[in-house]
Amino acid sequence: MPGKAKAVASGKELEDRVESIGKSLGLKAERQVAVGRRIWGARRNIDVVLKHPETRVSLGLECKYQGRSGSAEEKIPATIEDIRAWPIRGLVVYAGGGFSSNIKSFLLSTGMAVELGDLEKWLELYFGL
Repeated sequence: MPGKAKAVASGKELEDRVESIGKSLGLKAERQVAVGRRIWGARRNIDVVLKHPETRVSLGLECKYQGRSGSAEEKIPATIEDIRAWPIRGLVVYAGGGFSSNIKSFLLSTGMAVELGDLEKWLELYFGL
């Protein structure tokens, strides 16, 4: 099954994998979809937007990869707030061994995040596949 063969090693690989999983489920995928501005004024792009071809239900996916501990996870709370401003439902898909247990707990507590290994099942449930 696509998306399960090996761990990702970069943010681009994570986006590729998310798109691949969506397409394997029969969903349409678009990358870097522009939707206005972020909370601090910068252009907002959704990494991957998946759409069910029949129901037209859409889901935006923000892909976050962190291979080793660092400051990237400090941006996660702002990402969650930004997703709340999207015109469609959104979700953070995260991967990599660098996320602290605290930020993983925060992500899961929002109800707006899923680890890459759980994405396929999450999409099946969300889109009713």
